[in-house]
Amino acid sequence: MTQWTACSINAAKGSRKLACLTAYDYSTARLVDEAGIPLILVGDSLGMTMLGYDTTLPVTVEEMLHHTRAVTRGVKSALVVADLPFLSYEASVEQAILTAGRFIKEAGAGAVKIEGGAFRAPVVRALVSNGIPVLGHIGLTPQSVRQMGGFKIQGKKAPDAERLIQDARELEAAGVFALVLECMRSDLGAEITRSVRIPTIGIGAGPGCDGQILVIHDMLGIYSEFKPRFVKKYAELGTEMTKAFASFKGEVEAGSFPDSAHSY
Repeated sequence: MTQWTACSINAAKGSRKLACLTAYDYSTARLVDEAGIPLILVGDSLGMTMLGYDTTLPVTVEEMLHHTRAVTRGVKSALVVADLPFLSYEASVEQAILTAGRFIKEAGAGAVKIEGGAFRAPVVRALVSNGIPVLGHIGLTPQSVRQMGGFKIQGKKAPDAERLIQDARELEAAGVFALVLECMRSDLGAEITRSVRIPTIGIGAGPGCDGQILVIHDMLGIYSEFKPRFVKKYAELGTEMTKAFASFKGEVEAGSFPDSAHSY
């Protein structure tokens, strides 16, 4: 079984497409890992899918550490990347190092992810210099949703597209091992992919990226509150779970469960 690291993800550029998923708990992470997924992101999207927040903004470091620990306990092969939550790394380089270090030291993550473009380069350099691999994230950055005015496609105008290309190049120079591209035109996702020597991992950035990532609750049809166009549902587990719960309720109320086969 391949042991995925930031270095092996980086080396996959041009040789294979990278299928990546989020996971937030031990059981799910174990199944994702057994499927051979090379990169598992413990995303701050757990604030919405697991904790019921309207956005990712309220998620705390302690909540992220809790879920990252659970995921790493279930993973043997995939690279586990932990999202650094809002306001846990922006105040200073020192804050970023201390926060990121906790995810490596206390939670067993193999890398961290931070949002933002070229202005994050000093933080990236400091983390990488201190032995902490960094996954970059540009385009739609959910932690900036208030400033962006909502979940909107990024880089639609030429100057904005050029800025994103430059962001990608500067983050590569700063040392990120790969780069998430979120919610942008397909041609721009492909152009950024051609512009850098590190893998790009798209989420709503088109087929031209080096890999793709989806939020697991979205692709399994469990989380219905947020329905972006780029999500393909590979199952409708939410519907099946509701049916199972209703069947259980009906059998208990009818007295048919438990029967002799399910009793001592």
